[in-house]
Amino acid sequence: MKIDNKQWKWTREPKNYTISEDKIEIITNPYTDLWQRTYYYFRNDNAPVLQINTSEKFFSFVVKTEFDSKVRFDQCGVVMYLDSENWLKGSIEYENDDFQHLGSVVTNNGYSDWATTEIDANIKSMWYRFSRREDDYCIECSEDGVKYNQMRICHMHKATDEIWFGIYACSPEESSFKATFTNMEITECKWLAHDGQAPDED
Repeated sequence: MKIDNKQWKWTREPKNYTISEDKIEIITNPYTDLWQRTYYYFRNDNAPVLQINTSEKFFSFVVKTEFDSKVRFDQCGVVMYLDSENWLKGSIEYENDDFQHLGSVVTNNGYSDWATTEIDANIKSMWYRFSRREDDYCIECSEDGVKYNQMRICHMHKATDEIWFGIYACSPEESSFKATFTNMEITECKWLAHDGQAPDED
């Protein structure tokens, strides 16, 4: 998909970035993050987010990320940011020279969770697929853009009609790195309907 500047909107526009028809580059600023309350108790809500909006109930959004992260918690990925207390994100967070965290955060009504798995620190590229089925959402990841693995299925209490979704990048500690986003595409919903246990009857 071509990137139309008239459709994509910033929440907290970063100081340094470039946007062309097929690529977005963001240079992160230090001490930027998205997190709400849980466990750490602090609240961070200053990461730059670039999104488009839709009321479509069934779709998938794909993006490829490339990054030169090098300081703890440097991250970039896919996001659905509704407001400071209702959002989700999927990304790789750098940890050290040995490993980093591939994970997702879901924030409902001001409380965040964090689900992760450790991956090699040498991985510097990842594809993400964000899908919507009515008011439920799925984040998947892929190293080659072909085979995707499920990261998270969740329900978003406030994401019941129009939503905003897109990309983000941030550096929670004293750091700055370049995050590159390409191969963005919106398709029919790739998250297929469940074919197992039938829903409960009302």
